[in-house]
Amino acid sequence: LWDMAEQEGMTVFGTSAKYLAMAEKEGLAPGRTHDLSALRTILSTGSPLAGHSYDYAYTRIKSDLHLASISGGTDIVSCFALGNPIAPVWRGELQTRGLGMRVEVFDEEGRPMREREGELVCTRPFPSMPVAFWDDPDGSKYRAAYFDHYPNVWRHGDWTRLTEHDGLVILGRSDATLNPGGVRIGTAEIYRQVEQLPEVMESLVVGQEWEGDVRVILFVRLREGLALDEGLAERIRRRIREHASPHHVPRKILQVADVPRTLSGKITELAVRDVIHGRPVQNSDALANPGALELYKRLEELKKA
Repeated sequence: LWDMAEQEGMTVFGTSAKYLAMAEKEGLAPGRTHDLSALRTILSTGSPLAGHSYDYAYTRIKSDLHLASISGGTDIVSCFALGNPIAPVWRGELQTRGLGMRVEVFDEEGRPMREREGELVCTRPFPSMPVAFWDDPDGSKYRAAYFDHYPNVWRHGDWTRLTEHDGLVILGRSDATLNPGGVRIGTAEIYRQVEQLPEVMESLVVGQEWEGDVRVILFVRLREGLALDEGLAERIRRRIREHASPHHVPRKILQVADVPRTLSGKITELAVRDVIHGRPVQNSDALANPGALELYKRLEELKKA
């Protein structure tokens, strides 16, 4: 990709958060190895862009460019939050809410708030809003998908914080948030720490129902030839404890050979959560590697305290 960027004089480089994280992990420094003088903008989507990836972009790719982490959805053909080329870029934040989008962050009671974690919502109709689903004559599937949680308000399903800069920090899918001991935390907060370790290529975290509570279970895919031992597990726990919080520390860490993902490349926490609880997986046709779910079935370690 960086060869192409140099050869074509690329001005806008569209990529994913995962690609930037992997490029950093592999030690790529395209700003040193390639002529990127034409490059003006990097657009990142697919998952939240971690703070260390902002550092990587500006130190290893190019110091003078616009890094825009964007978030929306195929269903809205648009972005609820995106970049602004005339405003500052703040580490770890999506810069601004989209034009024509009345985006807010709601608490459980449907009250807007700032500097606290909550649901990303859009409180008014917007130009690219879908108005119906195919094969849904009474509109029940459509309403259940977006409007059941807050009446007449679009809930997009992202667990988010609106910052003092009027930017957004996306912490993961709200239906995949973890709730150990009654403390609700976003999965992205764990991924940002775990995947900075050079041994970890990919990770997936879910909540397992256990003795009337929820315990955090972390699955890791390691570099080829490596095995998870207690030393590495402890370094993972320490990294999470020191850079997130004790609530984020997983009760169990298990090594897996693969992580299931959708056709668009997003990891599927909900499918794994269903599998470890013995529940049927919804919409498995949307998975690019459904066979990976077999790795999570009937794990003896998850039956132990």
